[in-house]
Amino acid sequence: MNSSSTIKSSVLIVGAGPVGLTLALDLASRGIDVTIAECRPAHDPPSARCNQVSARSMEIFRRLGISAELRAIGLPADFPNDVVSCTTVTGIELSRVPIPARGERSTATGGPDTWWPTPEHTHRINQTFFDPVLFARAAAEPRVRILNQAMVEDFAQSDDGVAAAVRDLDTGEEISIECAYLVGCDGARSMVRKSIGARFEGTPELQRVQSTHIRAPSLLSLIPGRPAWMYFALNPRRCGVIMAIDGRETWTIHNYLYRGESDFDSVDRDWAIRMIIGAGPDFQYQVIAREDWFARRLVADRFRDRRAFICGDAAHLWVPSGGYGMNAGIADAANLSWMIAATLNGWAPPAILDAYESERRPVIDRVSRLIAEVAEKVMLHRREVTADIERPDAAGEAARLSIGRAAYELDIKQQCCGGLNFGYSYAGSPIIAYDGSSPPPYSMRDFTPSTVPGCRTPHLWLADGRSLYDALGPEFTLIRTDPGVPVSRLVGAASERGVPLTVLDLDAPDARSLYAENLVLVRPDQHVAWRGDQEPPSPVKLIDTVRGS
Repeated sequence: MNSSSTIKSSVLIVGAGPVGLTLALDLASRGIDVTIAECRPAHDPPSARCNQVSARSMEIFRRLGISAELRAIGLPADFPNDVVSCTTVTGIELSRVPIPARGERSTATGGPDTWWPTPEHTHRINQTFFDPVLFARAAAEPRVRILNQAMVEDFAQSDDGVAAAVRDLDTGEEISIECAYLVGCDGARSMVRKSIGARFEGTPELQRVQSTHIRAPSLLSLIPGRPAWMYFALNPRRCGVIMAIDGRETWTIHNYLYRGESDFDSVDRDWAIRMIIGAGPDFQYQVIAREDWFARRLVADRFRDRRAFICGDAAHLWVPSGGYGMNAGIADAANLSWMIAATLNGWAPPAILDAYESERRPVIDRVSRLIAEVAEKVMLHRREVTADIERPDAAGEAARLSIGRAAYELDIKQQCCGGLNFGYSYAGSPIIAYDGSSPPPYSMRDFTPSTVPGCRTPHLWLADGRSLYDALGPEFTLIRTDPGVPVSRLVGAASERGVPLTVLDLDAPDARSLYAENLVLVRPDQHVAWRGDQEPPSPVKLIDTVRGS
């Protein structure tokens, strides 16, 4: 750690997990210097908890220039990403959701999510693979300083900034970090959340889950037929999930504890693992790590206090259905980053930061309820499994057919959750110019692309083969579908206020099916800020609205 007693930084991020690292990289891409304080050593092996990067997160990583590197690692390129429900992993298959392997993700058709309008589909990759990539990118970024084995013990805010007291856990040295803003990406036990007086609201416990990361070189050879990335085991002895981590020998197993099994040691772990796999006493495996967890639905009652903010698990916790826990935190980071940068770069007043909580918290609350609703249905589904499911007769076949159909619907809703990726919009934001139109409804799975202000800017492929997102400017972009529509007054207003603005004339087949208006103003986070057929009567007023003035 720096031997000086005081470090000055524009932004201090507490926590170097995926959310904190994404925030740091996004801020750095906008010219902001960042310090990250992380309790763990620099090369401490990451948790195996997170198992996929959502399509929306991959779009964010594409903007940051990381998506190709992430896409090249994880499961073998030809390993199926299918989701299977079965009696046991080595037993009878009940249903299968076919999802393309990594190597064919960008070209596959006919799958339940291959139609999604995105340049970046969901990537099934474990945190043990993607965390080191994010860390290495942040460590190599000149504007990012990472302090490992550094614990933020306290901080104080003033009108001018934040002063944080940090302890070097290796030497015991005390250091002060002075910054303009502090962001807590410090997980479920967040010191920052507690310090700003925020409290979790919701359901503190829906279920307990024994989670075990194992090495089992022989398991793949025991699985009948085509392997899969994820298996939901459904039998009267034990229900659980097993996920392929490296596609060869490492796996993560979740054993869902039943009602009355009140602590993580209520059930013999080894027995449960063998019941989920369908393996006898001769099956050999090695426990790499135990990472038991609670299924919850908790959302902080506030995401900010003046110059201090919280993102990710520090702000919300829920059942990781569809892998959308970490990914919601990455969306938090992408939302907050450009607002902080706009303030520090001088083209937006501090009032723009009011939009972070007003935009993200309602979305987070809605998503948490959608996920909890599905989780309750999954738990009920498990309770409906009887011994009939393994009978070798017509009654058994009927039970398997019924359970399999229900399992497929639940599995596809969780693992092809397009609504969580693309369907949400920001309503009631002080920095969006609404036009009275309602955004399309969405569910966990279903969504409709829209240019209604607050929605994610609809993606399409340009005539030259580029992704629309690759053609957007780094800050605001004015998309023009009719090059004959004048935009000089709007461009002049942005220049007058110092707001970076790129004009993009849209040249894409069938663009009008998505972009009915001549003009669409896109924010730095790729959400729609305004739309219209011509320049607004007062371009300066519009620019002031979207920059929070």
